[in-house]
Amino acid sequence: MGQYRLLRLGNQLRQEIATMIMRHEIKDPRVNEFLTIDRVEVAKDLSHAKVFVSSFLDKASVERGVEGLQSAAGFIQSSIAKKVSTYKFPRFTFIADFSIKEGYEMVQKLETLVEDKAESSEGENEEE
Repeated sequence: MGQYRLLRLGNQLRQEIATMIMRHEIKDPRVNEFLTIDRVEVAKDLSHAKVFVSSFLDKASVERGVEGLQSAAGFIQSSIAKKVSTYKFPRFTFIADFSIKEGYEMVQKLETLVEDKAESSEGENEEE
């Protein structure tokens, strides 16, 4: 399958899983609407797909949500397979992705450093 078609399929799967989460179709109590599906990487042979899940919740909550999604993977796959027509439907593996939260925290630290530097340079200017 071509790279563009794999990307399109990944985006469609991401959208379908996110919709299922938002509509509370997944009944596992560990799965809540604060989980975000970042991206879906589909293998070239359509045998499996890695689903990256993130949230601004704490790490333990995200990991519990990923466990809930993994236990409901069969239900999610069968529900989406009815809507998406491919000759072979991939198996889902859900992976916790903390890169967005880590990036946000890094930006916050950088902004704090810039503010501190600006305050210290103002203090030096006042002394002169």
